[in-house]
Amino acid sequence: MNILQINASARRATDDQGSVSTRLANELTARLRSAHPAATVTVRDLAVTPQPVLDEAALGALFTPADQRSAEQAARVALDDALIAELQAADTVVIGVPMYNFNVTAQFKNWIDAVARAGVTFKYTEKGPVGLLQGKKVYVVTSRGGIHRDQPSDQMTPYLRTVLAFLGMTDVSFVYAEGMAFAAEQGLSAARAQIDELLAA
Repeated sequence: MNILQINASARRATDDQGSVSTRLANELTARLRSAHPAATVTVRDLAVTPQPVLDEAALGALFTPADQRSAEQAARVALDDALIAELQAADTVVIGVPMYNFNVTAQFKNWIDAVARAGVTFKYTEKGPVGLLQGKKVYVVTSRGGIHRDQPSDQMTPYLRTVLAFLGMTDVSFVYAEGMAFAAEQGLSAARAQIDELLAA
């Protein structure tokens, strides 16, 4: 098993503070590794190494033929290539991402913009787009200050299901740590119970 863990909070995590989504993602990955001792784990922490935004310069680099790119353009494309290679190599993906203002973080959106590349991670066909990253198991661990699960205010879960399926990843399970702004211990306990249930299945 090749596990890719993506930490998509703006904050790093320690054992008892910092990013809740990253702490829980660490715990889930540790449980997977315990069950599969031979598993390899790659951690991409977007708080430590932020992915740059998809701006005009980045688009220019991507749409310039590889043999015609400047050194600066080649370096920019290589940043995205590295993320794509990590994702392609993974059998299991663990995403730790908090809800910021009802949706994913800017850090995670930059990661999505980097890995969603036509002809590489998805392709267009006469019948519509087809994701090329199939056969992967994805766990999404998300923390929220309030209670949003199954509510209209949760724009994050539908977005993630849509964009991951667009890339071919349809086997997605969610873990929710909610009420972290006013009932953190209960939120953590509930999330850990969800992890227990998922990994016992």
